[in-house]
Amino acid sequence: MIKTKINFCGIEFKNPIVTASGTFGFGAEYGEYADLSEYGGFSAKGLTRSPRAGNKPPRIAETPSGILNSVGLQNPGVEFFAKYTMPYLASEYDTNVIANMSGNTVEEYCEMAEILSDTDAAIIEMNISCPNVKHGGLAFGTDPDTVLDLTSQVKKHCKKPLVVKLSPNVTSITDIAKAAEQGGADGLSLINTLLGMSIDINTRRPVLANNMGGLSGPAVKPVAVWMVYQTAQTVNIPIIGMGGVMSGSDVIEFMLAGASLVALGTGLFLKPDLILSVKEEIENYMTHYNIEDINDIIGKVQLN
Repeated sequence: MIKTKINFCGIEFKNPIVTASGTFGFGAEYGEYADLSEYGGFSAKGLTRSPRAGNKPPRIAETPSGILNSVGLQNPGVEFFAKYTMPYLASEYDTNVIANMSGNTVEEYCEMAEILSDTDAAIIEMNISCPNVKHGGLAFGTDPDTVLDLTSQVKKHCKKPLVVKLSPNVTSITDIAKAAEQGGADGLSLINTLLGMSIDINTRRPVLANNMGGLSGPAVKPVAVWMVYQTAQTVNIPIIGMGGVMSGSDVIEFMLAGASLVALGTGLFLKPDLILSVKEEIENYMTHYNIEDINDIIGKVQLN
């Protein structure tokens, strides 16, 4: 018998496959393509303290091996999610829900943590790529001291496991990871998107209305795998790996690098039922190499 269950932050996941926030809506949008219960869990669309309309279009631009997005966290707000969306998800689907939150002040993050703690969400994921409006707009996740303070403050208000989502747009991902761990994070997720820009040479203007956006897709996978590996060597808390996952072999690669869970993201836009082939590939890999428990491959990359 092949065992694919993963214990992540004290929560049991039936398999290591989850989704990346922002690529899966609130789950129901993908229900007609694959049973959501096939997933170990899924991260809901990023929530803010108040509803947001997001950025003006165009908000998506294709790149040679991925996409740039500048959606701008369009969402109905954390209170709507807590009152209407989460109860529906909990009653309809046999899978863990990871609630993702984004804030512009420490106070907003703390308030959202309290609200989400009183829902049936299994885990709260804190996106720290947001601008800190009280400190000149610099993203929370770019400074270790800021990450330490934010995580420790939010942890006081969070009754669920707190996973901090790291930005790759930093000088040292390990310094940020250590700061989050020191602040009390129960787990980490990485990577968020890389900053990028695309220009229309005919109009001489950026393709995105917001000028720049976040790059995701296969192009970022080597960066993501390297950062997951570095982080896994540095911290003692579990990791959700993500970035360009398109196949079961990609999932295995992230797990060998040190991830306990692996998220599908941009690949779902291309193949909404990607979960089905990914699960099959993982099971075939385990059978081929006589791996009984998928936990046995976590962090087992053998360096040259």
